[in-house]
Amino acid sequence: MSAARGAGWRHLAVAAGPGLVVMLADTEAGSVITAAQSGALWGYRLVALQLVLVAPLFMAQELAARLGLGTGRGLVELVLRRYGRAAAMLLTATLVTSCAGALVTELSGLAGVGQIFGIPVWRSTLLAATALLAIVWTGSYRSVERIAIAAGLCELAFIVLAWLARPDPHVFAAQVFAFPLGARSFRYLLAANVGTCVIPWALFYQQAASVDKHLGGADLGGARTETLLGAVLCQVVTAAVVIAAAATFGPHAGRPLDKVGDIAGAFTAVAGTIAGHAVFALGLSGGALVASVVVCLTAAWALGEVMGAPRSLRATPTEAPLFYGAFAAVLAAGGAIEASGVNLVGLAIALGVLNALLLPVVLFFLFRLARTAPPEALRLRGAYAMCVALVLSVTAGVGVLAGVLGAL
Repeated sequence: MSAARGAGWRHLAVAAGPGLVVMLADTEAGSVITAAQSGALWGYRLVALQLVLVAPLFMAQELAARLGLGTGRGLVELVLRRYGRAAAMLLTATLVTSCAGALVTELSGLAGVGQIFGIPVWRSTLLAATALLAIVWTGSYRSVERIAIAAGLCELAFIVLAWLARPDPHVFAAQVFAFPLGARSFRYLLAANVGTCVIPWALFYQQAASVDKHLGGADLGGARTETLLGAVLCQVVTAAVVIAAAATFGPHAGRPLDKVGDIAGAFTAVAGTIAGHAVFALGLSGGALVASVVVCLTAAWALGEVMGAPRSLRATPTEAPLFYGAFAAVLAAGGAIEASGVNLVGLAIALGVLNALLLPVVLFFLFRLARTAPPEALRLRGAYAMCVALVLSVTAGVGVLAGVLGAL
């Protein structure tokens, strides 16, 4: 038994990386902003949703890992080979749209943190873009992975803030299972929370990163364990943001947040001006940085797959010019849009709803391919396949329905 346990831990250590990175990226600026707005407007009523979403988040990301480990190919490449160029272009457009929106949110979040400390938007945006290019141009997947994990773990600061906020247990109990689905703004935020949890670009990233790390079918057990732990961590952090915002804005529930400074101001009331700003900046910046790396790589990998061009962090910029050029182009476009002065809070929530509307496209291809593309031993089948189909269908359906009804 000890030998088996040792082997299990060795598999986890080898496979660890893509799942944890993508889960830390999942708790990005848009997710934090959406969660904070949820707590500010609706108290603790959206906390339970964060914990329920652990199941579809794990199942969807596990499908992505299964495909990457079982086929050694990215999602777009598999769709291109099995369903043709039109389907691959549809999927690529979906992913790039999701990535572009997410990148604007991440850079705006970083700029918002800079403004708290008096740093001009253009300067913080330029600094973030330069740092991201430097991280990726190392030419090593492992170094990118380690930097991303280190930055993403800063999100644990939000759990500390939730603890310091000291939520009222009686108010929590009264609100946590109350779901005012008749309210349009509640439905809109429900869709945004789904779209900032199960995210199209996050699904693609885990599959492509598993391929780029040269993992195989033998690593599936470790990848599953890592993905489950990451899903729980991701949603606990998101729930902590909702709780902290609800506890802070409790006496003023229903008042929307208009900018990043409003969210930071809420946390300064909990931990004091200096500590509150520092902890908030640490948590938001960590998630935004790792998500920026992930979304740029996702767009570059997807474009490389559909074009049949070299696409790996193991290659140098001269060996894979399209891959690195696409990364830089997406980053530059995101920075330009961010510098236009768009409202961050409204944009982040709207993009979460957009992700919810795009999600059925990616989940459809993931599920279909997981049933047929991997080797027989790794295919999705049996009772678990039916469970996955049910959970993901309900999640996608709720996201789309809530998004449409919330936007009307």
